[in-house]
Amino acid sequence: MRKTAIVTGANSGFGKLITMRLAEQGYTVIAGVRQEANAKKLAKEIEQASLSEYIHIESLDVTDTQSIDALKKKLDAYAPITLLVNNAGTAYAGFAEEVSLDMYRQQFEVNVFGVMEMTQTVLPFMTSGAKIFNMSSISGLMGMPALSPYVSSKFALEGYTESLRIELAPFGIQAALIEPGSFQTNIWNTSMNEQMTQPAEGSKYTSIYQKMMAYINAQKSNYGDPREVAELVVTLAGKKQLKQLRYLVGKGVRLSFTAKRLLPWNMWEKIILRTLLSKK
Repeated sequence: MRKTAIVTGANSGFGKLITMRLAEQGYTVIAGVRQEANAKKLAKEIEQASLSEYIHIESLDVTDTQSIDALKKKLDAYAPITLLVNNAGTAYAGFAEEVSLDMYRQQFEVNVFGVMEMTQTVLPFMTSGAKIFNMSSISGLMGMPALSPYVSSKFALEGYTESLRIELAPFGIQAALIEPGSFQTNIWNTSMNEQMTQPAEGSKYTSIYQKMMAYINAQKSNYGDPREVAELVVTLAGKKQLKQLRYLVGKGVRLSFTAKRLLPWNMWEKIILRTLLSKK
């Protein structure tokens, strides 16, 4: 009998790759997709991969309680749920002084409250041995200028998952965080091009923004292959015991996390400022 997994935000990036790989590895996957057009596109790709029998696309908006409730009504047919991958997310960017509070709220609705509501919905259908993977980011471990909406949401997700893991341990259900660095997915292109509150004309942040963008554009060729993240999720899903809370993945993320943890704050801050904002 195939195990059952739920993947949110399954139509692109990490979510699509994780969905495909889980199906290939023997899971029945409920693939949550928000937009109908994206669901149709995903269905074609699934058919081309000969995985239609194992992947069931469901309409799912993690910020809409009615949408989540509609999915919940179908879960009895799939229970027990072995794996929940809370992957749906978005990234808003901008300097803290200039970002609207509505944008912060929208960021948290997807990256934090959406995860919380999905977790509460699915947990009653889980038994001992089940796993919950919350897709965080290296940005959940270190703050960066112009990314406070995204960073703060991921910091919140970190604390939530740490508490969740301890609460569920007595019941044999394991929760863990996946911490990718920079990968070749749409989220950063979208956030910087479409969801970035750019400095207004005459803003004191214009120079900082220009230097940051120059650095980011120069680093794009070094972004990792997102299949590495999908393989990590599949590997961890097959393990009996998740010994760690956090699983870092990507070029340089372990080094950066270790440096931040060990260095005095003033030294770490100087490194960030020098790296991102130095004159070229």
